[in-house]
Amino acid sequence: MKKILLYPFILLVRFYQTAISPFTPATCRYSPTCSHYTIEALQKYGLFSGGWMALKRIFSCHPWGGSGYDPVQEKKD
Repeated sequence: MKKILLYPFILLVRFYQTAISPFTPATCRYSPTCSHYTIEALQKYGLFSGGWMALKRIFSCHPWGGSGYDPVQEKKD
C-alpha cells in the first residue's frame, strides 16, 4: 500500500529527470543528484519524512549551501 501512495510522487520526479533535466545545464552541486536523492528518500522514509529530507536538500542547493557526496542516511531501526 505504501508504494502505491508514493508512485505519483516518484513518477513526477522521473518525469523531471527525462523530460526537463536533459534540456537544462548540469549544475547539481551534490552527488547523488537531488532528483535521485528524492526518489531514494521517498522509498526509504515514506512521503512525509522522505519528502521533508528532499525539500531540505533542494533548498540547500545554492551558492552558500553544501556540496559533494551526500547520500540518503540509512534508516535506524
